[in-house]
Amino acid sequence: MAEEQTRESPGRWRVFHDKFVVEERFMSEAARKNLYRIALGLMIVGAVVFFVILAGVLGRDGVSQVDEPVRSWLLTLRSEPLTIVMIVLAVIFGPVALPIIILVVTVAWGLLAKHAWRPLVLAGAMLTGVILAQVIGRTVDRQRPPVDLMLFGADTTFAFPSGHVLGACDFLLLTTYLIFSRRRNPKTAIIGFAVAGVGIFLAAVSRLYLGYHWTSDALASLAISFVILGAVIALDTWRTARIPGERVTGVLSKADTSQD
Repeated sequence: MAEEQTRESPGRWRVFHDKFVVEERFMSEAARKNLYRIALGLMIVGAVVFFVILAGVLGRDGVSQVDEPVRSWLLTLRSEPLTIVMIVLAVIFGPVALPIIILVVTVAWGLLAKHAWRPLVLAGAMLTGVILAQVIGRTVDRQRPPVDLMLFGADTTFAFPSGHVLGACDFLLLTTYLIFSRRRNPKTAIIGFAVAGVGIFLAAVSRLYLGYHWTSDALASLAISFVILGAVIALDTWRTARIPGERVTGVLSKADTSQD
C-alpha cells in the first residue's frame, strides 16, 4: 500500500523537477549536430562582425564611415506623421514598455507551459543582453549624435551599442527560436524569423531616424544578439535535445523509461 501511494504521489522535488527542469525533445544525431553548428556559426559571425564594427568606431573608419551619410539621408525624410510613428516604435522597444512586455510574456509562459525551461532561458538571455550593453557602453563611451537633432528629448548617455535595438533583437530572435524550434514544419520558423527581422529593422530605423544612434551602433547590437542567440541555441540543445535510447546522467531518457 505504501509503495502504491509513493507511485501515485511523486513528491515535491519530482513535481518541481518536472515543472522547472525537465524538457526533452527527440531528434536524430545529425539534427542535433546541425543545431550545434548553427549555434557556433552564429556566435563566430556575431563576434567577428562586432569586433570589426568596434575597430571601425574606435578608429573612426571602416563601417563607421556610413554613419554620417545615413544620418544625413534620414534627416531629409523627417516629417510630422513619420516622426509620430517612429516615436511609437521607440516607446514600444524602449526601457519601460519592452521590459513590461518581456515580464508579462515570461511569467505567463512560465505559468501556462508544462515546463518553465524556455521562459527561464528567455529571461536569463535578456538579462545577459542588458548587462553586456551596460558594460560595453560604459567601456567604449561613444557619444551620440548632436542633441539638437534628437526628436524625443535629449539623451547624453553612451551610444554604442544601442540598448533599444539590442533589446528588440534579443526578444524577437530568442522568442522566435524558443517557440519555433519545437515545430516540425520549417516553413513556420522561416515566417517567424522573417517577422522578427521586420521588427528588428523597425526598431533600428526608429532610433536612427529620431537621432539617438549611429548606424554602427545598431549593427553592433545585432551582432551581439547573434552571439547571445547562438549561446542560447547551444545551451538549449545541450539541455533538451535527446537521441532516442540515449542515456543522460546514467539514466535512460524519458521516452525510453516510459516504455518500460
